[in-house]
Amino acid sequence: MNAFLTRCLALGLAVAAPFATAAAQEKKELKIAVLNDKSSVFSDAGGVASVKAAQLAADDFGGEINGMKIVVLGPDHQNKTDIGAQLARQMYDQEGVEAIFDIGNSAISLAVQDIARERGKIVVHSGSATADVFGKACSPTGAMWLYDTYSLAKGLAKSVVEQGGKTWFFITADYAFGHAMQNEVTRVVEANGGKVLGSVRHPVGTMDFSSFLMQAQASGADIVAFANASGDTVTSLKQAREFQVGEGNQKLGVLIFYLTSVHALGPRATQGVQYLSGYYWDRDDASREFAKRFEAVTGKKPDHTHAAVYSSVRHYLQAVKDSRSTDGLTVMRKMKETPVNDFFANGARIRADGRLMNDMLLVEVKAPEEVKNGEWDLLKIRQVVKADDIMRPLSEGGCKHLDPAPEAAEKK
Repeated sequence: MNAFLTRCLALGLAVAAPFATAAAQEKKELKIAVLNDKSSVFSDAGGVASVKAAQLAADDFGGEINGMKIVVLGPDHQNKTDIGAQLARQMYDQEGVEAIFDIGNSAISLAVQDIARERGKIVVHSGSATADVFGKACSPTGAMWLYDTYSLAKGLAKSVVEQGGKTWFFITADYAFGHAMQNEVTRVVEANGGKVLGSVRHPVGTMDFSSFLMQAQASGADIVAFANASGDTVTSLKQAREFQVGEGNQKLGVLIFYLTSVHALGPRATQGVQYLSGYYWDRDDASREFAKRFEAVTGKKPDHTHAAVYSSVRHYLQAVKDSRSTDGLTVMRKMKETPVNDFFANGARIRADGRLMNDMLLVEVKAPEEVKNGEWDLLKIRQVVKADDIMRPLSEGGCKHLDPAPEAAEKK
């Protein structure tokens, strides 16, 4: 009887397989979504412009793959975790979305990562920074494409301490990214002989940093470090200049920054600020070519978040084409097997925990008199920082969801 049932089951699977393949081939649309903030404090660094970057990647494939029309959606999570999680469930479960990109908020990234893992769906984080998405909260169908708290801290804080910034005071955004950023930088500062004198947390989107800045100034710290991002960094930097915080022996430390923020503040307010960037539009011919295409549809130069969205979407679409599948695990395996081949991270590979091993650029804001080539000629590249020097080792991340297939491939 058991043998008979086994033969029936095998026959059933054999008959069902062609129908499953046919159903996959009949799919008319490949839906992807750029889920980020389009109406709040982080909209300038990602926003609608990231959706247009994703559409440029889709255009590179002629708008279709394997007979499926590529549809790019752009939902707005409004910088709210509950809304972001609700939208992710809706897109995966009801709208047939196969992959979500960008996000731009660490708390929302962690929530979406859980949702995607449960469903075996792709999620690629670009504007979010918490290293937990390829650590204890990792997923075999998740990837981190741009910066993260560990690499930002190691790449920047170590050099600042070595240059004499021994004591630190943090002005920190009160959510997952800010907390993680402060913790990572504290670890690097203390490991290199520095000391943290204090910190204060602020709500996301606050417009008055005066009390926080006065506490930082009164601390006497060498470095007043902003563990915030986008609009919060712009507001805090602008008010720091007004209150003369960060002048004289006390310096400002910007832990995560954007070209769009430099442009908004102007080079006079930001000159000399150094930060790590994954891309700069004027680096080489390929970077300038993408910037030209991007500016034609947005009216501005791309920031590193926009470039990362383009790169991650393009790599995903190529993996769908090559694997002839939309299954999350199958596509992510193909993404990990294949080096990224574009201006953003040429030759870089996605590690087994989902971390793209991309080099970063140490950039510095030009002084006003150095700006020669238009309003976006704002940065100079000081150094290429190698991924192997700043990325957290795979063995230290605590990832419990490693896909054994890419792991085995790495050992061969």
